[in-house]
Amino acid sequence: MVGMANVFDLSTTAKRFRFVAILEAFTWLGLLIGMAFKYLPADGNEIGVKIFGPIHGGVFVLYLLVSLWTARKLSWNLVTTFWALVASVPPFGTVVFEVWAARTGRMAELSRTSTVKSEPSLV
Repeated sequence: MVGMANVFDLSTTAKRFRFVAILEAFTWLGLLIGMAFKYLPADGNEIGVKIFGPIHGGVFVLYLLVSLWTARKLSWNLVTTFWALVASVPPFGTVVFEVWAARTGRMAELSRTSTVKSEPSLV
C-alpha cells in the first residue's frame, strides 16, 4: 500500500481528497464514541458529543466541498460525484468510497498501479 505512505501529503487534488475522507472517518469515530458514552450508561456524559459533534459537522461540510472540488478537477461523472457525496452519510463511508475510487481509476495519481515486477520466490 505505497499510496497510503504519507497521508499528510496534500500536494494534489486526489491527495487532499484522501486526507479529508480519512479525517471525516476519524471524526465519525469520535462522534460514535461520544454517543456511546452519552447513551449507553444510565447516567451518560455528554462531553464527547459536545466536543466531536461540531468537529464532525465542520469536517462533514469540508468533505462535501472537497468532493465537489475533486469531482470538477478530476472530471468525475455525475454518478461518481453522487456516490462521493452519499458516502459522507454512513460512518466510514468516505474511506470505502476513496478506496473504491482509487481502485477503479478515479483518483488520478493515487490510482496508478506499481509497474515494478516482483522477482520470483526461491522458496
